[in-house]
Amino acid sequence: MTWVIYKIKYCIYFYGRNINYSTMKKIFLLAVTAMLFASCGGSDDTTQKERIPAEGVPKALTNESGQNAYDPEKGEGRFQSVDVGPINVAKATMGKNIYEMKCQSCHKLTDEKLVGPGWKGVTNRQKAEWILNFITNPDAMLDKDPELQAQLEACLVRMPNQNLTDDNAYALYDFMRQNDAK
Repeated sequence: MTWVIYKIKYCIYFYGRNINYSTMKKIFLLAVTAMLFASCGGSDDTTQKERIPAEGVPKALTNESGQNAYDPEKGEGRFQSVDVGPINVAKATMGKNIYEMKCQSCHKLTDEKLVGPGWKGVTNRQKAEWILNFITNPDAMLDKDPELQAQLEACLVRMPNQNLTDDNAYALYDFMRQNDAK
């Protein structure tokens, strides 16, 4: 790779304006080909995910090889245990504001599909951990959850990460629960 860069610099330095278009085209194609070979080279190294030790992860969340296993009941993310108490009305109001600002353009409060699925009954169909993990970590869950992958085929649009804080996620969840209680 460095040889190609050296060759280009050499040609430009010594030949300057005397290099014709055909020669520059050949040098450029040679450089691109060298970069492709360098970037496509195979490696026996393990990926970054495989190198992360699973020492701090409970046995139930790891598979035989020690990697984190996906739990379809809870999803993937930082919410592993959520105590669901009574609906906090103040948080539900905050959640409604978040819904109107970030979610309403794709989701209806009924079971009708807009861009994404409707929200009616979602807190009855999914556990709190799954919902909170999905709204805070949609990319990882869309890649691993079979139900979400099937839904993605129907909706054709990936849910974007809205970068919600934990407090915002809890507020949105309380709003969903309030909507389902109607």
